[in-house]
Amino acid sequence: MIKYIAGGFLVLTSFLSSAQRISGSVNEQAGNSKDLKPITGANVYWSGTAQATETDSAGRFTIPRSAYSNLLVISFVGFRNDTIKIGAESELQVVLKSDQTLNEVVVHGNATAIDRLSPHQTEIITTRALAKAACCNLSESFETNASVSVSYSDAVTGSKQIQMLGLSGTYIQTNIENIPAIRGLASTFGLNFVPGTWIQSIDVGKGAGSVVNGYESMTGQINVELQKPDSREKLYLNTYVNNFGRAEVNLNLAAQLNDKWSTALLTHGSTLKNRFDKNKDGFLDLPLYMQYNAMNRWKYQSEKFMAQFGVKALYEDRLGGQNDFRKAMKGTTEAYGFGAKVNRYEFFSKLARLFPDKPYKGLGFIINASMHDSKSYFGLNNYDGKQKTLYGNLIYQSIIGNTNHTYKAGLSYLLDNYNEQYNDILLTRNESVPGAFFEYTYNSLDKFVLVAGGRADFHNLYGTQWTPRLHLKYSLTDHTTLRASAGKGFRVSNPLAEYYGNLVSSRTVVFRESIRPEVSWNYGASVTQDFELGSMKGNLIMDFYRTDFRNQLVADMENPEYIRFYNLEGKAYANSFQAETNLTPIKRFELKLAYRLFDVKQTIRNVYDENVLLPRMMVSRDRVLFNAGYALPYDKWKFDATLQWNGKRRIPYMGELADHHMPANPVSTMSPSFYNLNAQITRTFPKWDIYAGSENLTNFRQNNPIMNAGEPFSQHFDAGMAWGPVVGRMIYAGIRYKIVR
Repeated sequence: MIKYIAGGFLVLTSFLSSAQRISGSVNEQAGNSKDLKPITGANVYWSGTAQATETDSAGRFTIPRSAYSNLLVISFVGFRNDTIKIGAESELQVVLKSDQTLNEVVVHGNATAIDRLSPHQTEIITTRALAKAACCNLSESFETNASVSVSYSDAVTGSKQIQMLGLSGTYIQTNIENIPAIRGLASTFGLNFVPGTWIQSIDVGKGAGSVVNGYESMTGQINVELQKPDSREKLYLNTYVNNFGRAEVNLNLAAQLNDKWSTALLTHGSTLKNRFDKNKDGFLDLPLYMQYNAMNRWKYQSEKFMAQFGVKALYEDRLGGQNDFRKAMKGTTEAYGFGAKVNRYEFFSKLARLFPDKPYKGLGFIINASMHDSKSYFGLNNYDGKQKTLYGNLIYQSIIGNTNHTYKAGLSYLLDNYNEQYNDILLTRNESVPGAFFEYTYNSLDKFVLVAGGRADFHNLYGTQWTPRLHLKYSLTDHTTLRASAGKGFRVSNPLAEYYGNLVSSRTVVFRESIRPEVSWNYGASVTQDFELGSMKGNLIMDFYRTDFRNQLVADMENPEYIRFYNLEGKAYANSFQAETNLTPIKRFELKLAYRLFDVKQTIRNVYDENVLLPRMMVSRDRVLFNAGYALPYDKWKFDATLQWNGKRRIPYMGELADHHMPANPVSTMSPSFYNLNAQITRTFPKWDIYAGSENLTNFRQNNPIMNAGEPFSQHFDAGMAWGPVVGRMIYAGIRYKIVR
């Protein structure tokens, strides 16, 4: 162990962008006069990055300099984008004009932006988009996003899962500030562990990600940027309550200690103590819980050096099951209970050597260490898991001759120690993975961009793994952009954590063989078309991606008595097609309409051990999303509504077995399709926001989400087949208060 840790510290790191801050104001010219009016909520971000901010009620903004880009983009609905090449400036005054004709750099919306310079198909979700919904945590941050869908994984635990390109979130590499975060045992509740008020922006990329960030990206990559110590808000308070009794409070504090040092304290508390059972099945519709979450971070920056470091700590306690279950009944058959306690601690440290006169050059490193400890029970079954992780990434960035040819090269290290026990099943492993990577970028006047990269990782358990990836972007015109990508992904699965919700059942867990790593190839292409119809501006985005698996973990639940885990024998693939249009018919009015089609199949073994290719369970073939948002001048009132239609999905056989024998081939049924409507209204003041809204306004609920709920200790009890909302209409309200610098 000592040699692994020592080796890890020698190769740790990541390139950190930013050295100094850029401040300024964004205004519009009032008619024919020379007077300027501030624009509230304008997007300000570095082109090609997820580093973004918004203007406040006075039109002011502050954003750290970026080592990745010197192009600062300012956008707002109803105005042409302004893209400024930043040199030594530290204070800007930007005037946006609706009649100004510019060569646009990005496709923009008031809440999201798609960078046209990047070869990756990437959508940046800003805090303005997050404020369109309750957004209490990361799992609730995608309600208005067409590419990512979120649902409960079962009807008892309250854990949520996301899907993209037809596959679950375990195939998406989810990073927190470019550090792999929601992975391993954290994949169960990890989305709930990132409070919405901590989030500055979310970068959602489709297809295989950059080799710089690792080998685990198979269908996409999500990077979450958190609020920084030098953010413009020195105090941010958010309170939230809903009709189910869930209450939250978030307090962010930031202080600029001097011209080089700043610090921030981000805190979160959340609880639900009301027991309710609206569908009268004898089980709590939502688990009771209490969560405490805090992060303290520090930042030092000078002209040539920047450092960040901090600690995170989280404690959560969940209790669910039958209405009359109490902790004293644990381990008995008096009532079925579910419980989960999670303790998570994390330390990170980032260092960067900056070159102000050569913004294309940089060197940095990152160290991240975490400990995740969870203890759970499901009726008479117990599951304990502990994961210790040490991560590092070292990146050097420079050019070859000129800025048309750039590259990133570096070393990485990952050390994972797993110790899991489910009843008498013991799963332990120690992964030590040093790696090296190189990524070359060719940029021809931003019209054609090629990114080719590869990495080699030396896994102590599974040998050397090669990961090549390629991304292309070509701008046919100023308004038409084509992208294509291809790449390999590799990951080691954690079956019990990834199928945690299916443990709330009477199924017997069986590992038919030693589970090998999952390996896939992802291919995709997209087209983005900007257009103007009179005064209406908009864009159309169409994409197709295919993921082919060379090996995949199969969680076979076709027999209602078992969960069988084994390796893929045969085909497994996921095809995804999506068409999305974003419109701004008039100033401050946004419309989004998207349709998504999935074709996802996996080979399952029947009772005779013959391979049968079936649609993957719990994946909707079709989905339609419609979002409309309108804001009065200066955002005094904001209105938002989202309607989703979710198509049918396959459910494994859950009926009685005839003489305890399954039919030769698996039998399945299809869930009905359903609608879901969310809406929110917000009233803003200079320092206050008051918001109220509702989710699932149509009050749709899945009938009988728990099989055989009346006899939870019997053979056919199963709470893991939830395909729709378990709870009905939810109404919420909250208050935001902020003090800016």
